[in-house]
Amino acid sequence: MANFVLAYKGGGMAETDEEREAAMQAWGAWFGGLGEAVVDAGNPFSASKAVGGNGNTSGLTGYSIISADSLDGASKLAEGCPVLTSGGSVEVYEILPVM
Repeated sequence: MANFVLAYKGGGMAETDEEREAAMQAWGAWFGGLGEAVVDAGNPFSASKAVGGNGNTSGLTGYSIISADSLDGASKLAEGCPVLTSGGSVEVYEILPVM
């Protein structure tokens, strides 16, 4: 088993209390479905920006750390992430334990 960072990009923020409650329930259900694969549920990020050489900008909106057998397995677990339903994406990175 290896650990993987799920880096969340984009997605919309809930605007009403009802939308926030629904979003929290969706995240809770997804994390619940991941079970023991969750190493660190992570947190959302505050303002961020990554600047590319071509002038495009983007930023990460949060992260989680999970355990999986492979990059493909971790990517499969990421497919149900609630950020995907609001236009966001999930980047999956294997953590190399060098320290």
